[in-house]
Amino acid sequence: MKLHSALNDVKRSQGESRLFPGERRSTTGRFSGFDDRLVHVAPDGSLRDYSYPLSGLVGIDRSRFGIELDDTVSWLDSDTTATQRYVDETAIVETRHDLDGRSLTQYDITVGRLHLTHFSLAGADEPTGGTDADNTGNTTDGTIDATLHACLAFAPEDRASRVGQLRHDNAVEIHHDRERDYLAASTDLAISGQVPACFTELLETSPTPLPRTDDAGRYEEDRLSPITLAEIELTGATPSTTVATLLTDSDDGSRTDSLDRVRDGANAHATRRAVLDAGRTQAAEAFAGVLATASDEAAPGLELTDPVVDLRALRLLRAPNGPRIAGPEFDPFFRYSGGYGYTWFRDDAEIATFLLAADRRAELGLEDWHRKSAHFYAQTQLDDGTWPHRVWPHNGRLAPGWAHGRIEETDESTDYQADQTASVAAYLATYLRVVDSDDTQARQSLVAALDGLDAALGADGLPTRVQNAWENMTGRFTHTAATYLEAYATIARAPIADQHRDRALARARTVYTALDDLWIPDQERYALRLDDGELDARLDGSTVALASAHREFNALGAGPEAGTGVAADRLDRLVTHLETTIDGLYRDPDGPIEGLARIEDDPWRTTDQSAPKIWTVTTAWAAHAAATLSSLLAAHDHDAAAGFDERARELLELVAPGGPLRAATGYLPEQFFDDGTPDSATPLGWPHALRLATAAELAADESELMGGVDHAPLQD
Repeated sequence: MKLHSALNDVKRSQGESRLFPGERRSTTGRFSGFDDRLVHVAPDGSLRDYSYPLSGLVGIDRSRFGIELDDTVSWLDSDTTATQRYVDETAIVETRHDLDGRSLTQYDITVGRLHLTHFSLAGADEPTGGTDADNTGNTTDGTIDATLHACLAFAPEDRASRVGQLRHDNAVEIHHDRERDYLAASTDLAISGQVPACFTELLETSPTPLPRTDDAGRYEEDRLSPITLAEIELTGATPSTTVATLLTDSDDGSRTDSLDRVRDGANAHATRRAVLDAGRTQAAEAFAGVLATASDEAAPGLELTDPVVDLRALRLLRAPNGPRIAGPEFDPFFRYSGGYGYTWFRDDAEIATFLLAADRRAELGLEDWHRKSAHFYAQTQLDDGTWPHRVWPHNGRLAPGWAHGRIEETDESTDYQADQTASVAAYLATYLRVVDSDDTQARQSLVAALDGLDAALGADGLPTRVQNAWENMTGRFTHTAATYLEAYATIARAPIADQHRDRALARARTVYTALDDLWIPDQERYALRLDDGELDARLDGSTVALASAHREFNALGAGPEAGTGVAADRLDRLVTHLETTIDGLYRDPDGPIEGLARIEDDPWRTTDQSAPKIWTVTTAWAAHAAATLSSLLAAHDHDAAAGFDERARELLELVAPGGPLRAATGYLPEQFFDDGTPDSATPLGWPHALRLATAAELAADESELMGGVDHAPLQD
């Protein structure tokens, strides 16, 4: 997002209490892109790339489409109304525009770094949406003279200046240095450029239109502009065209090769049928296991969610090499957040763990996902066995962050999030146990992670002072301790050498005992943190992680000799802690939504709302924790098991496909205002993975889902 785009949004959003000015929101519209390009299709059909974290290429900063009929141009963002949906299980976005008696149907699909936008114009009584029919049939008056006006502002290497245009036959190339972006169409097109807004226009109170109405006669400078104007002819009995854009870098071959790719892409997908076929082929490859078991009664429980919806959202956020961004980058100037278009090892490893759990239960065909996650973690691990704050997913290199303390040359920095290392270690241990015990790379990484965990473990058995999961404070957190307990317990069951498993078992017992220091007796729950010797009694949604941690610990076995297994008094503590935390953070305000806040008295991104916002990740996390605790309690014949199963289902319904915390797009945004307005990163990967895993959890007992049979220990 360039400055002029941000300033336009500032001007448009003045006085809007539910908008943070200068952001590029994705709370409406839908995404396409299962590889290393991620394209957002707004409800009006305009396009914008969110591709940089996944590919290192920026692409389209903003765009606008119009249709010219009878010498009159109707811009789709202002002169028409539209409806939008995904076509079946694909990532094809269908946007149908009403044109005062006619219908213009737009299909968008991203394949690799190529994005295709097909437009088909028909009379109001002609079917155009989502059928297999080709672009044939008669229009009302036999022929229509129609022209598509496409205005696209590219930002190669995130530049709005020092950008050039090269006009090729029936194609245009926008370039800076390394990045070169191309546009072509399946029908004839005329190309021109337009100079970006000048300083005076940027300072005006009204947004600068795209395209601008006046270029001040600076015609020669349109070759030095990122803005491309194309007039594209719609042809055929049902007039249609396909517009293709391609993002490339200096390693993608010659200019001739790139031009051939973008032209061939447009021509090969010149019809609606070709676009639909491409999307269905893409979906079949991406969701083969899901589609094969979608109607399989052997996978009960997944009716509580829609696996394709969750996996589509997670696939959109995933780079081809395995890691995911937390969410599409909506705040590129970091005005209101620290950014979301990065791979956090906490979020990513939690997602990987939840996907592994769901796959084990429902056979979703995700083994390649699991393997790529494990190898990415091994490749990005630091020399001390830990993982950094966040990295760029497309190459694993260090990304900007505020918790890289283990990398900085400083003494005992608290700017480190130890739960991230613990989450990755827990995933690697489970992956080795249930997917591939012979994966040497993952095994070596796990053994090194054990050293990384120990480095931040205090003498009292609790993790030392670090940053928390919400990244807004430091201390010795219950959540961090829970992730440590889970990590050590899973390592103790992993197929690695006995000395490492024994060491992890001893650490798990130590952390299990040390959790007593975080207990608040008079409130019958665990504290948020221990801070300078004092317990912070605020409620914290992340502490529900204690449920899965104790189930992993319990799986080690019980008995005096083992010294493991969850004791009866600890089970009672978990019961009262989850009950108190869920009840205390639960909000049911006047309005269409209800769910859990993340922290007691949380002020983040509330604007004029006095109460904390409701978060999908906290709500889904609580559902998963309730389901997990239910299975643990059932294994101990505890009376509260049935109640937590019921609570888990109630919470899951809030984020389920028909629930109030699901956006109209099917996505789970990170947050909601009390009036139901979605906010922040959308879709957020974490709650989608939690929703899928919780549905699977409610359909399976603990031993079937994650217990499995331990492999024999391997020597390093």
